[in-house]
Amino acid sequence: MAEEDKETKPGVFFTDLRATGKRNLLEKVSELLTFAGLRELFSKGHLVAVKLHFGEKGNTGFISPVFVRRIVEMIEETGASPFLTDTNTLYTGTRCNSVSHIRTAIENGFDYAVTGAPIIIADGIRGESRELVEVPGARVCSEVSIARDIAAASGLVVITHFKCHEMSGFGGALKNVGMGCASREGKLTQHSNCAPTVDPSECTCCGECAEICPVDAIDIGRSAVINDATCIGCGHCIAVCPEDTINIVWNETTIAMQEKMAEHAAGALKGKLERSVFINFITHVSPLCDCYGHTDAPIVPDIGIAASIDPVALDQASADLVNAAQGLKDTALTSGLEPGGDKFRGVHPDVDWTVQLTRAEELGLGKRDYSLKKI
Repeated sequence: MAEEDKETKPGVFFTDLRATGKRNLLEKVSELLTFAGLRELFSKGHLVAVKLHFGEKGNTGFISPVFVRRIVEMIEETGASPFLTDTNTLYTGTRCNSVSHIRTAIENGFDYAVTGAPIIIADGIRGESRELVEVPGARVCSEVSIARDIAAASGLVVITHFKCHEMSGFGGALKNVGMGCASREGKLTQHSNCAPTVDPSECTCCGECAEICPVDAIDIGRSAVINDATCIGCGHCIAVCPEDTINIVWNETTIAMQEKMAEHAAGALKGKLERSVFINFITHVSPLCDCYGHTDAPIVPDIGIAASIDPVALDQASADLVNAAQGLKDTALTSGLEPGGDKFRGVHPDVDWTVQLTRAEELGLGKRDYSLKKI
């Protein structure tokens, strides 16, 4: 290939996990983000959202807070002000509202004393604080619901634990942005194509859901009933139900979910793609996402850390590095153990994980063809 063709490819900067007394992993992270251009992206007055996943209670696969501290320090050196952020979950867990979410983050080590940055849950106390963003070129979601404080940020530093995922094959930078920056309304849109349902056996008819519904789609009789034709999919009822009896119908196909996810990523990055940088920790590549209250054994040996200003190139490179590795026996990996085998289909055989990459490239979020630069 001609030299000029190589130069047009987005750069993905990669380091393995070897370290010495003179060059530890924290210093390697600094080098990666310097090469990726973080120091040129931000300046005094910028409010920078450091988007990460704090990990569900009981999960141990999330990124160590000491790495987050180093990245926070790098952002502060530019004069910008960083804050750690995520959004509330659609499902009921320890991160479904900002109070328990922040408590979980602190219990997992992401308190100010460790990271040096405050925590702001970007979509408000119950996931209702959002900004509607138009997405040019969208096929499904021409307008997406993005967490308001992420939409208001000057730029993004997206820190991702790269691993498998049951709906998207893998969860990388694109999922961290597309699903992770969406409000509860946006998450519901991505996961379901119909209204939530109420379990009548557990409903106490308290009326909290009906009171908060903005379109009067909920009737209270012997139990609450949600009118599918009237429901707008905002998810407010899920957030306020004290008995956790309102259930999401997880019925969206993996292809449609990934396409919606890419369109939400385009909405979250709108106006700030050129002021965003992404770093994937390709370590403890677990079979499921960090939203579970446990972390299963990794399917490949730890590989390294990669960074780029192009989220599509970064995720493609990360997937290629995982697939090039030798799979580990006695794990959730059932096929593709050989170097070059498809590790993600080896765990989730019915998921075509390339959909998210193709759709994100079509939306102008980056390129799948990349140049890997080892440091």
